[in-house]
Amino acid sequence: MKIGFVMLTHTALDRATEVAKHWLSGGCPIVIHVDKRTDNKDFRWFKDQFQDSSDVHFIDRLTCDWGRWSIVEATQIACEKMLSLHPDVTHVFLASGSCISLRPISELEAYLESNPRTDFIESVTTDDVDWTVGGLDRERFTLRFPFSWKRQRTLFDAYVNIQRKLGLKRRIPNDVDPHMGSQWWCLTRQTLSAILQSDRREVHDQYFKAVWIPDESYFQSLARLYAIKIESRSLTLSKFDFQGKPHVFYDDHLQLLRRSECFVARKIWPHANRLYSELLAASTATPSAAEPNPLKIDKLFDRATERRTLGRPGLYMVSRFPNHGWENGKTSGPYSVFQGFDSLFDGFEAWLSKRTGNPVHGRLFDPDRVMYADGETHFKGTISNSAGLRDYDPVGFLTNMMWSARSDHICFQLSPGDAQDIVPFLAADRNAQISIVTGAWAIPLFQSNLDFAVVRKHAAALQRAEAAQLEQFRSSLTKARVQMWSLSEFIDEPMQHLQYIIDRLSSGEASRVTEVPRMADLSGFGKFLQNLKNQGMSPANMGAFPVGDATPRDVSASRPYVVK
Repeated sequence: MKIGFVMLTHTALDRATEVAKHWLSGGCPIVIHVDKRTDNKDFRWFKDQFQDSSDVHFIDRLTCDWGRWSIVEATQIACEKMLSLHPDVTHVFLASGSCISLRPISELEAYLESNPRTDFIESVTTDDVDWTVGGLDRERFTLRFPFSWKRQRTLFDAYVNIQRKLGLKRRIPNDVDPHMGSQWWCLTRQTLSAILQSDRREVHDQYFKAVWIPDESYFQSLARLYAIKIESRSLTLSKFDFQGKPHVFYDDHLQLLRRSECFVARKIWPHANRLYSELLAASTATPSAAEPNPLKIDKLFDRATERRTLGRPGLYMVSRFPNHGWENGKTSGPYSVFQGFDSLFDGFEAWLSKRTGNPVHGRLFDPDRVMYADGETHFKGTISNSAGLRDYDPVGFLTNMMWSARSDHICFQLSPGDAQDIVPFLAADRNAQISIVTGAWAIPLFQSNLDFAVVRKHAAALQRAEAAQLEQFRSSLTKARVQMWSLSEFIDEPMQHLQYIIDRLSSGEASRVTEVPRMADLSGFGKFLQNLKNQGMSPANMGAFPVGDATPRDVSASRPYVVK
């Protein structure tokens, strides 16, 4: 039983040298291909490291492109050289320059000796493949791909679309049943030589030259024609993420790699000094006959994929941004928004904070500045009160603020006069609890001493903004919990409505509201609204207010409401 390694390299030649010498020390011959794009000086240095070894051979360099035939061609040439120079090699193991040995060569030899006629190559039909990324499964075998997917993406996509529209399809050779799998395999001499010496090789090569990513299908398909027994799995641990990109292993993955019981792993970070020093050291452990089982670590990779694509609620990460809908919840937890309460009540924020123990901020989206609680200029996480920074990304501002204070139930004020870009986000957020007293925006105008023409202009603008808000919040697509009262409706039963708000904010049974903040004096408010009408503007959403001095229930709004 003798194993020969074929190594395809293009970068980190110093690490490839270490791995190759490790295999040489185990008595394994090696044939190496170095990509033609690799610097000539680096190539000469690499080659000089093996000038004293007769078991290391280099083949002529080809320029290898990802997903193109050149990778298969380099593999073919290297394998032919291995078989011709080393007639005693019984198995050929294909590896890359970023691979590393996880177990001693003696254990690999013993394992293959117990499976002498078995080819270890992942080989599954296109119907059973669930890892392809890019929408090309069966089509990679029936269309032509003369353009590089990486370097000529526009031409690649255009040519694929033209073939689809014209219904052009290639004929698959009669003896080929397309299979796919990992590029990294270990084949018996008998199977490999049958593939390379087949009288149908010219037909097979001509067909696979136009297949997309042939290094994942050429040997995987042809092994089915000649193999006595195929184990459809690789002895090399190679993991890919949900985007089809290979996972890179670092020093802190040492125990993870060992737990897989695989013989080889890729893709190793070239600066993972601990991995190279410990895994390539001479083994003093008792030889193991353990079966390679990468499934042992699949659960960890599944969790990593879930964390990367789903993540923690309200946490926006580079792995998910800017993919819309990939956020796990728009915000990290429940929060409450109040509109109109700061106009209707004096000291509402302090009262609510005292009642609930939650931080209550002012108008976070005020045009001039962010009104944090207690007049703070910065929030947790050094989030500034600058309106310019906030308005650059209002959603990012709010989600960052919620994440920084995720242990608290944040409350803040909103107004039709605030920056409105955040409103669609609030409406779509399941975590938002929104309480609105419609028409309350008119109270500060009523209390102002501005020229009435100016008041009317401001009133019209605020009413339009509120109407747009209410349309968003009343939409069938709204996911936030929204409660609305007209101004007259709210001041008709203020204790009842405030009790409702406290109940919603309380995690347990809320205590009875016995006092409320001082309500604004609305004496003459009805007349103010009538004046707006007289000036040509029709106030809406305030409810019914008599023209006289009385409020809807004829109670004095200048004193606090107290229940004893």
